[in-house]
Amino acid sequence: MDVFEAIFGRRSVRSYTEETVTDDEIEILLKAAMYAPSAVNRQPWHLIVFRNGKTIREIINVHPNAKMLEKADVAILVCWDENLQHDAGYGPVDCAAATQNVLLAAHGLGLGAVWVGVYPRIRRIEALHKIFELPEHIKPFSVISLGHPAEKKAFPDRFDPKRVHYEKWSLTK
Repeated sequence: MDVFEAIFGRRSVRSYTEETVTDDEIEILLKAAMYAPSAVNRQPWHLIVFRNGKTIREIINVHPNAKMLEKADVAILVCWDENLQHDAGYGPVDCAAATQNVLLAAHGLGLGAVWVGVYPRIRRIEALHKIFELPEHIKPFSVISLGHPAEKKAFPDRFDPKRVHYEKWSLTK
């Protein structure tokens, strides 16, 4: 799969088969996360891989958009380390890049995935901090739900030239 096929073809997948995501596939996804760009190359991320049903139920109880985790084979919690981020506010930006890399890598492997937002919702951050027993300086950013897709999503045309500006806001092509 070439890079444009990966970018344009990736979709949020919330329905999965019962097929297992292999340890080798998980390792590729983790590597993809760690190859994301980060401010001053500080790489402030930490990743927690989980499959535990109790953990999943706890997340679903505190996160209104996490129901798909019930059917996912595996999930990854992406966190940032406040002691490693370049400066205040950069950790979430770096974790967004890492999360996107995982989503693209999953698509490239033929897996389905969806970004379940945690940051900047304070109640979600606090709840996942407690569920995963994170140290104070580690902050949860996102959960990535993963599995083999049980659905095929259409390819919409999302390019909107009215959202493109050249040189200044008022100038368009």
